[in-house]
Amino acid sequence: MQDEPIGKVSWVSGPVVRTMETHRVHMLDMVAVGQERLIGEVIGLVGEEATVQVYEDTAGLMPGAPVYGTGAPLAAELGPGLIGSIYDGILRPLPALAKATGTFIGRGVQAPSLARDKQWEFKPVVRAGQEATPGMVVGTVQETLRIEHRILVPPNVRGSFVSVTAKGSYTVDHEIARVKTEHGEAPLTMFQRWPVRVRRPVAKRLPADVPLVTGQRVIDCMFPIAKGGAAAIPGGFGTGKTITQHQLAKWCDADLIVYIGCGERGNEMTEVLVEFPKLIDPRSNRPLMERTILIANTSDMPVAAREASIYTGITLAEYYRDMGYAVALMADSTSRWAEALREISGRLEEMPAEEGYPAYLATRLAEFYERAGLVTTLGGQTGSVSVIGAVSPAGGDFSEPVTQHTSRFIGAFWALDKELASARYFPSINYINSYSAYAETVRGWWQKIGGTDGASWHTLREEAIDILRRDNKLQQIVKLVGEEALPDEQKLIINTARILQNAFLQQSAFDEVDMFAVPERQLRMLAVILHAHRRGEDVLKKGIPIYKFQQLAVQDDIMRMKSRIPNDKLAEFDALDKAMDEQVEKLLAE
Repeated sequence: MQDEPIGKVSWVSGPVVRTMETHRVHMLDMVAVGQERLIGEVIGLVGEEATVQVYEDTAGLMPGAPVYGTGAPLAAELGPGLIGSIYDGILRPLPALAKATGTFIGRGVQAPSLARDKQWEFKPVVRAGQEATPGMVVGTVQETLRIEHRILVPPNVRGSFVSVTAKGSYTVDHEIARVKTEHGEAPLTMFQRWPVRVRRPVAKRLPADVPLVTGQRVIDCMFPIAKGGAAAIPGGFGTGKTITQHQLAKWCDADLIVYIGCGERGNEMTEVLVEFPKLIDPRSNRPLMERTILIANTSDMPVAAREASIYTGITLAEYYRDMGYAVALMADSTSRWAEALREISGRLEEMPAEEGYPAYLATRLAEFYERAGLVTTLGGQTGSVSVIGAVSPAGGDFSEPVTQHTSRFIGAFWALDKELASARYFPSINYINSYSAYAETVRGWWQKIGGTDGASWHTLREEAIDILRRDNKLQQIVKLVGEEALPDEQKLIINTARILQNAFLQQSAFDEVDMFAVPERQLRMLAVILHAHRRGEDVLKKGIPIYKFQQLAVQDDIMRMKSRIPNDKLAEFDALDKAMDEQVEKLLAE
C-alpha cells in the first residue's frame, strides 16, 4: 500500500466513487479510499479521473478524501489454509474480522486470507538443480485428512531450482524454494497471489465425458452434469434452489466444494454457516468442512463485493483444479450477482439494456461459466471445475434476461417447479422443462455401468422421458374429461408415469436408504419400472382390463423400493422383476 495519495475523491454515488488528479494507477488496480482506507477497484479511467467501485459501505465519504494505490489488481491468496475457512466476497476471513471488530464488521478492517502464524508440515518433492516449469509440484502439505495440498510453481515462473527447503514445519510466507529465471531469481513461498478476474492457464481442455455423480436420481439418470460441466438451477422463491445445492454439495463425488452465498438473505446464509460445519461427509465420515470453502456475501453487504465474490470463488476452484482435483462450485445465486451489476451500471450512468441490466450481462455470464471445464493442467494432471449456479427469476419467470442468457452458456438446465415444491415434492425439478446436453457425452460411462445386456442407460432414459412427456399431454385431457374416460393404453402411460414420479424421481433427504443412490441402483430401479410397463403392455394386448394389472401385489413393492432396497442389495431388484413376471403370467393364464 502506497503511503502517499494518488488522487482524491471528487464524486460519490453509493459504491461508485470518482477521483480527480489521479496518477500512477492502472485499470482494475486495487485502491484504498478515504481515511478509513476502504477497499476499492478501478473500473474506469478517463484522463486524470478514475472510477472506483468500493467493496465497503461509503457512508460519510466526502469529496476531497484521499485515495491510496496498491499497484496490484484484486487478487486471491492461494495456499494451505483455505479449506474449512469462511470468507467474505473479497476473501477476507470472516472469523478474523469478527474477532477484530465484533459481530458487526467495521469498515477498512483488513486481515490476510491465510493465517501467517500457523505452521504447516512441508514435504519437498523436487531438489536443487532440477528444472522448474509452470504448474510443477514443489512439495506437499496435508491440509486436511482428505486433501493433500500440492504447492505449485506459479504459472508465470520458469527456470531451474536454485534451492529447496528441507522437510519441516513452516508458515505460508516462508521461502520454500528459489528459482533462477531469465529475469533473475524468484523466491517461492507456500502461497501465491492470482488476479481473480483472470482465468488460470491450462495445458489443454478435455471433453467432459464423465458424470459428476450426485446420488440424486432425477439429476444423474435423467439430466446429468459432467465433471467440468456447467449447470443452472432456476426457480422462484421457495422452490428449493438452496436446499438442492446443499444436497449436491454433500453427496456429489467432487474432491472439493466451493460454496458462494452471493447476495442471499442473511438467515439463509446463517443456516449454511451454522449447518455446514456440523455436516458429516458420507464418503469419509469426517466433517464436510474438511473439503469445503465457504464464501458468504449476504444481501445487506456492500453490493460491489457481491459482484466480486463470483470471481473470488472460481479462482479458488481453479487453484485446486490445478492440483489435479475435481472441484464443484455452487453459486447461490447468480441473479443477485446480476442485480449487483445492474446497480453499479446504473450508478455509472451506462445505457441500460433489457430490464435495466447492463448490455454486457451476457458477456459477464459467459466469462464466468466458461471457466468451468475438464482440463489437463500445466503440471500434466487432470482436474476439473464443475459450476452449478442458482438463478432466482422474479416471479419464477424463466423468460427474464438472467435465466435466458444463462441457458445459452450451460449444459444442464434443472428447472425447479413451484407447484411441485408446494406439494412437498423434492427435488422439485420439472422433468418437462429441464434438459441436459451432457447426456450424449456421458453415455459411454453409463454404458459401462449398465453392462452389455441391452438394458442400457441411454435406452432406459429415453423410454422414461418419452412416457413422462406423453403423460404430460394426457394430463390436459384428464383435467377435462377425467382419467376414467381414457382408453386402457393411455391409463397405462399415466400409471407408469406416476410410478416414475413417485418411486424414482422423488427422493427424500431424510430417508437413510433413499437419500443417496449409487448409479448402479439408479439404473436397476429405472429398469424395474420400465420392465413393469412392458409387462403391462403384454396384459393389455390380451384384452385384460388395466385395473387388474394395477391390482398386482408387486406394484406396491415397486412403489416402496426406493426406501426398502439399499445400495448394497441390488439383487433384490431381480426379485422384483421375477415377481412381476410370475404375477403377470398368472394373470394371463386366468
